[in-house]
Amino acid sequence: MGMKGGAALVILVVALRVVCGADIRVGDAAGWDQGVDYDAWAAKQSFRIGDSLVFNYGGSHSVDEVSEADYKTCSSTSVIRSHTGGATSIPLSAAGPRYFICPTLGHCGGGMKLQVNVLAANSTPTPSSPAPPNTPAPPPPSPTPSAASPSPSASASTRFFIFGASLAALFLL
Repeated sequence: MGMKGGAALVILVVALRVVCGADIRVGDAAGWDQGVDYDAWAAKQSFRIGDSLVFNYGGSHSVDEVSEADYKTCSSTSVIRSHTGGATSIPLSAAGPRYFICPTLGHCGGGMKLQVNVLAANSTPTPSSPAPPNTPAPPPPSPTPSAASPSPSASASTRFFIFGASLAALFLL
């Protein structure tokens, strides 16, 4: 493969990441288990529409997607979705916060909970600093329709355009 072919291959790999998203393994090698600081782990990640969260866990755990209120109180009374079986892949299909807990008694209270903020595929994450201790966090902004924010279909169209252009470049070189 020549220099042009190598460059086209790099473009194709980048385009596939944009189009297909990434599988993000929750907790890295530790997986979904007790004793992991999921706040610190999530702070080092970037979550985008099209990515998938991959939870790997043992039989004493499961994954419940919950509301923000249930996340804060470690409650599984109004579960949005519940997952069991040891391996769960959850697609991130919309921008905004998502909340996950382990509903096993004491696990969420012990820190086995995860909050992620999903960004649009083409956005740049903004660094955030944690709130000082004993200071209530500000309420999350309420979603308001905006003409400036891209629609999911426009974002998907852009992805497929990039992917198609990359394939064309690969075959033209």
